Amino acid sequence: MPIDFSRFTAISFDCYGTLIDWESGILPVLRRVLGSHGQSQSQSLTDAAILELYGEFEAEAESGPYQSYRDVLQSVVRAFAERLHFEASSAEIRSLHESVRAWPPFPDTVAALRQLQKRYKLAVISNIDDDLFAETRKHLDVEFDAVITAEQARSYKPSINNFQMALRTLALSPDRLLHAAQSIYHDVVPARSLGISTVWVNRKSVRPGIGAVRGSAALASEKRADLEVPDLAGLAAAVVTRAQD
Repeated sequence: MPIDFSRFTAISFDCYGTLIDWESGILPVLRRVLGSHGQSQSQSLTDAAILELYGEFEAEAESGPYQSYRDVLQSVVRAFAERLHFEASSAEIRSLHESVRAWPPFPDTVAALRQLQKRYKLAVISNIDDDLFAETRKHLDVEFDAVITAEQARSYKPSINNFQMALRTLALSPDRLLHAAQSIYHDVVPARSLGISTVWVNRKSVRPGIGAVRGSAALASEKRADLEVPDLAGLAAAVVTRAQD
């Protein structure tokens, strides 16, 4: 059944991978680190392979006791070094989190957010530190009604705690919130489990359909979003089209 967009008060978004083109930020940094240790020419280290390892290492770092995202990204670089048998320098270990502030929005992001803001409150639910998102926010040029970070929640998606915190902050019941995200694992599955309608923003990626995240082991029925779009412009267009029907 088509989504009834009129029943939503707010739309929440994952940030990195959905609003922000993090693959274009992650890959050059990791390529530089790997290249400095003679790893960049390995046949097994395609961009897709690097992102698969990134998704694995990030999820592992986020699954234990809470640590900052800055520390998560440092753990990712250390995990690459351990897996590929080299010793990363302190500068290399810092390089990934230091690059976050420069990760760019997708070309359609800002215009789509402005269009959606005409009809809905906008929120961000992101696995990030407050200060790192403050830098990213400068690229988005939109005022959000709520920003829920992992630092505030003291947990990382796919924990439902982050989504419950968003609902409390927005003072909404699950049926009034629509959540849009690129990650099935981090976002679609946990949001659906709470009765939140979801949009899968299936961005173009060197790992089609997955991106720089861990694949989800959930049942197919639990991974099925209410709507799939190729980008944020597609979501904004769907909202306008349905409003005109």
